[in-house]
Amino acid sequence: MKEIIGVRFREGGKIYSFDPGELSPVAGERVIVETSRGIELGTVSDERHSVDESIIVAPLRKALRIASPEDIKTAEELRSREKSAVVICQEKIEAHQLEMKVINAECSFDGSKIIFYFTADGRIDFRNLVKDLASVFRTRIELRQIGVRDEAKMLGGLGICGRPFCCASFLDDFQPVSIKMAKEQNLSLNQAKISGTCGRLMCCLKYEQEAYEDLIRTTPKVGAEVDTPAGPGTVADVSLISGKLRVKLDDSADFALKTFDKCEVCPRGAADACPHKRHKKHGKAPAKNTEASED
Repeated sequence: MKEIIGVRFREGGKIYSFDPGELSPVAGERVIVETSRGIELGTVSDERHSVDESIIVAPLRKALRIASPEDIKTAEELRSREKSAVVICQEKIEAHQLEMKVINAECSFDGSKIIFYFTADGRIDFRNLVKDLASVFRTRIELRQIGVRDEAKMLGGLGICGRPFCCASFLDDFQPVSIKMAKEQNLSLNQAKISGTCGRLMCCLKYEQEAYEDLIRTTPKVGAEVDTPAGPGTVADVSLISGKLRVKLDDSADFALKTFDKCEVCPRGAADACPHKRHKKHGKAPAKNTEASED
């Protein structure tokens, strides 16, 4: 077992594990840590705890110290510098007539590098832009192209539900989302209704997918032949959430449909193997007589 702490560098960002050494910071406390990009300031999200070493991604870097007031002041100055850097970078982009849009900037804690995040439709030759920015900021410049989902995570905003973007508030990583999920959840396939502000499928389609998959697995499909308390029939309509089935009975003279709970029906001819045995037709065992019989 190995003791670690979890640290975030941005609100809503991914949690990274660090070796706390002799430190025991509490959640919300600022710490100075060693990263692949150098010394950085982060916020503790997971206090010191033990985990199996097999799940740790090597190398596990160290938390150096609890952040001092001077460290926090330096970080605030860097955040202010980042805002002005975004404005200057966009001006330089327009001057170079490049088809790209700067989204955000990050200054390393030691001031040795500035990373600019941008979006563009295709590949951009920004070599002259990098030289121009380096002459302005007198430090190392790095440009990284990101997608529209990363853009939404960085900028934040309100979704169609009226709440802050999930990706900007609590999602560490983006989960794969497909149109198949919308179909299985019986949602409208209108792109405008199932897409987020970023234009991609909404991340929240993933949240209930496992529950829907379980419901689909345990609920008869439309067209399935089933046995019901009122006789055999064919499933005409299914409500996954309520568990209600509308069935066309075989001996029904009209086209009227009867509604049953999915626990009341079983596949045609499979009553003995049916997991739902809530009525006599499905083989409910008679209650045992516990009274002593007279001789």
